Amino acid sequence: MKLRKLGMLLEEAEGFEEPDPSLEQYKTPASLAAEFLHMAYMSGDIEDLVVYDFGCGTGILSVGAALLGARAVVGFDIDATAIKAAEKNAGRMCPDADITFRWCDIQDIPRMIDEGQLEKADTVIMNPPFGAQEKGNDRPFLTAAVKAAEVTYSIHNKGSLRFIEKFIRPAVVTDCFVTSFPIRRTFDFHKKDKEIIDVEICRIVSGEAAEEFRQDETEWRIMSVKQRYLSKMSFSLICL
Repeated sequence: MKLRKLGMLLEEAEGFEEPDPSLEQYKTPASLAAEFLHMAYMSGDIEDLVVYDFGCGTGILSVGAALLGARAVVGFDIDATAIKAAEKNAGRMCPDADITFRWCDIQDIPRMIDEGQLEKADTVIMNPPFGAQEKGNDRPFLTAAVKAAEVTYSIHNKGSLRFIEKFIRPAVVTDCFVTSFPIRRTFDFHKKDKEIIDVEICRIVSGEAAEEFRQDETEWRIMSVKQRYLSKMSFSLICL
């Protein structure tokens, strides 16, 4: 599916009826959701795979993953009202997809996996709280994500990359790019009708995938050093 078509389809997703500021409940814009999901899709991390959506809200990312051919999608959220809205969006937008939603505190995910109550997924997608209301709100999401899957796609405030790289070790960030997140007036403390902030979309790998990435990166660096050395030698010979 092309990026533009995905964005058009996701425009139909309904948002929060009564968003909770303490949970930083902003509807993920359809254009950003499409860009985010299409990156994962083109990297081979969505189609025919099991995908978890942490902090799924009203389900726009879950629905998008299903539309892109995920084998199964499970959305997790602590807000029961948001779960009902997500189920409504999924039933209307992808009725034939294997997509379910679970009421769950994200902090419980690692324990549930350790105790065998929850199987791991192939990929985690998430737009976690940025920590605007309470610093560190994104940390439980990162901890749960690297525990639940070898590949994670996550949206964060611009400037978070260094912190994320340090916090998730030994997992690693393989890709990161900056894009725009338009936030419409949602709460009383918002002063503008729309504010555009820069965010970072990160691809994170853990476990064996992280080890493979580190090995490939080391080999690339060795090759680069060797190539630079050979280039210098060739230049020296030409100059003789």
